[in-house]
Amino acid sequence: MTTTEPEALPRWSVADVHESFDSRSFVDAMERCGADMTRLEALFDEHAIRATAPRPVTADDGAAADAVIAAINALDEHSNVTGAYILATTSTDSYHEKAQGLMAEYQMTGSRERPLMARFADWLRSLGVAELAGVSDQVAQHLGPLGKLAARADHQMSEAEEGLYGELVNTGSSAWYQLHSTVTSQLTATLPGHIPGMEEPLPMAAVRGLASHSDAAVRKAAYDAELAVWPTVAPVCAAAINSVKGEANAVNRRRGWASPLDASLFANNVSRATFEAMQQAVTDSLPDFRDWLRVKAGLHGHDGALPWHDLFAPLPFAPAEISWDEGSAIVRNAFQSYGGGLAGLLDRALDERWIDAGPRPGKRGGAFCMPFVGDRSLVFLNWSGSVDSAQTTAHELGHAYHNTQLAHRTPLQRSLPMALAETASIFCETLVVEEGLQRLEGRDRLVLLDVDLQGSAQVVVDIRSRFLFETELFARRQRRTLGVSELNEIMLQAQADAYGDGLVQSTAHPYMWAVKPHYYSSHFYNWPYTYGLLFGLGLFAQYQQDPQRFSSHYDDALSRAGMNTAEELGAVFGFDVTDLAFWTASLDVIRQRISSYSALAAEAVE
Repeated sequence: MTTTEPEALPRWSVADVHESFDSRSFVDAMERCGADMTRLEALFDEHAIRATAPRPVTADDGAAADAVIAAINALDEHSNVTGAYILATTSTDSYHEKAQGLMAEYQMTGSRERPLMARFADWLRSLGVAELAGVSDQVAQHLGPLGKLAARADHQMSEAEEGLYGELVNTGSSAWYQLHSTVTSQLTATLPGHIPGMEEPLPMAAVRGLASHSDAAVRKAAYDAELAVWPTVAPVCAAAINSVKGEANAVNRRRGWASPLDASLFANNVSRATFEAMQQAVTDSLPDFRDWLRVKAGLHGHDGALPWHDLFAPLPFAPAEISWDEGSAIVRNAFQSYGGGLAGLLDRALDERWIDAGPRPGKRGGAFCMPFVGDRSLVFLNWSGSVDSAQTTAHELGHAYHNTQLAHRTPLQRSLPMALAETASIFCETLVVEEGLQRLEGRDRLVLLDVDLQGSAQVVVDIRSRFLFETELFARRQRRTLGVSELNEIMLQAQADAYGDGLVQSTAHPYMWAVKPHYYSSHFYNWPYTYGLLFGLGLFAQYQQDPQRFSSHYDDALSRAGMNTAEELGAVFGFDVTDLAFWTASLDVIRQRISSYSALAAEAVE
């Protein structure tokens, strides 16, 4: 672990919203969630919001639409804050049983909105969104999200089935996700051998953080420790992933989706043509990434490919670690180079205690950012003291910046598809890289390129393996449940197909399906990160050409990410995202960095 003690790292505080789960204000908030939901159900019945025979719209339809949309937005505005308040505890302390129970209660109440939105979709499709916009101000202000909702009606079960599914999901996929989250957040491992300061069991998030440790022996010991303990929870994870994917297959089939991927593309507002163009560009780039992995392997003394336990290894001459203050300075300087509202965002987040940075027992792994109150966010990290941790901090604060631009929109308008939600986060990561590349030379420049290309390889190569794994998992799950050995086999094959001769295949990680929580909370969750990286690189190239012009419409475009399709948002910036050339151009930026890396690596070993 780093020399910076976890308690020295920032922790978020939500006490200004509610003092505790026992406070009167929180009890009132939970009661209001239920009361608002009951009122919304009554409003739907009062206005007969459900599938109906197509007919000309009336002024009464406009009044009904206005009332329903206003009520949905009011419910979600309050409910989302309440849910985030609970999640602030469940994500950082899985041992907190009261918080876990409250989250289950909150989710039970929230699930009642699912069938209502299905009814609303049917009603909108029956009467026509464009027609309703002529008699409803609220519909006119929500054309994008409501148009998508109406289109969803073509892929819904009956009203009764959607209602039943809304109830059962809490004891189905949501419960399995929670089980996986609880089990893996409480998993610990002891490093083999005598490594000073690491004799005691460590939380899995901390063990995985050691993948970027400066000492090769520590990295290898952490890798061995991981592979030793994941089998102890693998049967539970296998039961969870089988149940989550089995449920998805059944529901997607009944909703008329040709494949789970089609459902994912629709949910992300991305067309099949756009997705396939991106995937072709990714496939074409894999040999370039494999070449980079082999160059990196050479810098670590390996002959040929890179072993898994050195995927995140800092270069031998890189700083052993950086402090939280040093990492914050890297992010702060990059954000200030852009200016505007981004310049002071990190200091605001620290001053207002948005950030929970350090790993600890019971805290889940990974990183995320969730909107909270107004334009404020909660930023979840597992700081490991690596330069990559600084990149992750910039990424999550990019989401926070996006949330500041969405704050004036309604909940329906700011519900972001995953692919478009990554725009600002990747842009902010790129700011950090480019700010460093402009001032660094020689080995210092190589160190920064190494961190950047590690991240790009994860988002392009590893996520390609995740996509291949999930595609095969969904196909086999149509026929039967899968055991741990079969899941491992699929994962290893997916990694071999993606990493190829860039990775020592005997060191691949067969339990990555158990490690990554995304498989349990969503479906094909990961490819939108690739979209976000490559779209973000395209945005940054445009920013470099004319910073002032770019900045003048960037914030507005961010605020519209929940209202536009991927193709529409691309067009705002002059991009045709259905064209292979766009994605190839973004990957060419990475290819140029690989070329620069290789040249600097050759100099470094002379």
